[in-house]
Amino acid sequence: MVQSNERIHFKNFIMIAVGSSLYAFGLVMINIANNLAEGGVTGITLILRYWFSIDPAISTILLNVPLVIIGYRYLGKTALAYTVFGIFSLSFFIWLWQQIDFSVNIDHDLFLAGILAGLIGGSGSGIVYRFGGTTGGTDIVARIFEKHRGVAMGKTLLTFDCVVLTLSLSYVSLRKMMYTLLASYVYSKVVNFTLEGAYAARGVIIISNHHQEIAKDIINDLKRGVSYLQATGAYSQEPIQAIYCVISPNELMDLKHIVARHDSHAFVSILSVNEVIGEGFSYDVAKKKLLHL
Repeated sequence: MVQSNERIHFKNFIMIAVGSSLYAFGLVMINIANNLAEGGVTGITLILRYWFSIDPAISTILLNVPLVIIGYRYLGKTALAYTVFGIFSLSFFIWLWQQIDFSVNIDHDLFLAGILAGLIGGSGSGIVYRFGGTTGGTDIVARIFEKHRGVAMGKTLLTFDCVVLTLSLSYVSLRKMMYTLLASYVYSKVVNFTLEGAYAARGVIIISNHHQEIAKDIINDLKRGVSYLQATGAYSQEPIQAIYCVISPNELMDLKHIVARHDSHAFVSILSVNEVIGEGFSYDVAKKKLLHL
């Protein structure tokens, strides 16, 4: 089992509860109210609700038992504590929102329903993820992929969504499925945006024999600082001097043109803020590290 060195913070439990409440609100007031499907384990709970009249608040807990066991083995004690709390929070808020006599009036506009479902659900899940938790389900699998494979959670969740949504055609029409796919797409984008925040800088590693010329042009043309990283080729055992710099997304093409001008065979690796952070760093610390390299 992976052991986590992170401490459990009470603030994280509060924010996980807030995110779970927001996600449950979108599920009950938008998805269920407009008969839209959902991806992941939540989508399975909606299938069970339609065919067997099982309350999603109950099936959410039952379906997550085997996945929590997997999470215990791979995520460590701290992440597991947040996940278990997230699962019970989600179940509680799904039950709570079903008891409240309230509705979101969108005049049966399914396009608006799809957008709102993605915005509300993605914001809620993004908050949960950002504070170290999940709401169970395929969130656990997505977290494992992000942690061990470097795959963005939004991409993994979208893949699982497609599988479950295909099964959901057993109770929703193709028309409503198209709006559900719209919601899933918006959801994945909002999750990634919530995790990365408005700070969208990219760290870039460039490996080339013409590192001096490339570094000079980056400094002069893009007005960006650069750092040299010392490395050794694993196969050749020869020393390698790589370039590391931080740029904004709209400067990526200019950077690629600079690199291609000097070395068309150079290796360029683009890292997001999440990838640069690494486990155990806060977003504020990571931003300062990126800005002062």
